[in-house]
Amino acid sequence: MKTVQSEASERMAKAVTHTKSEFAGVRTGRATPALVEKLPVEYYGSTMPLQQLAGFSVPEARMLFITPFDKGSMPAIEKALQNSNLGLNPSNDGITVRLAFPPLTEERRKEFVKLVKAKAEDGRTAVRSARRDARKDLEALEKDGDISSDDMHRAEAELDRTTKQFEAEIDDALNIKTVELLEG
Repeated sequence: MKTVQSEASERMAKAVTHTKSEFAGVRTGRATPALVEKLPVEYYGSTMPLQQLAGFSVPEARMLFITPFDKGSMPAIEKALQNSNLGLNPSNDGITVRLAFPPLTEERRKEFVKLVKAKAEDGRTAVRSARRDARKDLEALEKDGDISSDDMHRAEAELDRTTKQFEAEIDDALNIKTVELLEG
């Protein structure tokens, strides 16, 4: 019974972590490497995330510098940035690729809020899925006679508390990200 609960809790924690990392990839008007580090770059016939090809620095709030480890990868990095839906125009000086982040329009901010809400709902769905799977495992244990029905009810109550806790964590992260997005 404890194993089922700890596995469910672990899956829920992973869902929350994943959701928060998804939030980090949504642009807020400030420069952050999290926006582009997972961007797939086609380089020498294979696709790899940008973070494996370059280093990042943020010299000011609306500027991101991407310094390729190999200068030959610069055209591929620029192409990947132009093809992304971030709406950014890369420029290079032969050593680094510069990304200037223009202020977001109100309409674009609202689109990003909708996107973040959808990602939050995906996270909540993953948490509930972990709860559902754990419930099935508990029901199987009860059916096999490994736990009593009282233990089953206690375990379900604990599972519900854990689920609410992780959903609240996602909601808190959503509220923080929404405020970030709507700040002018």
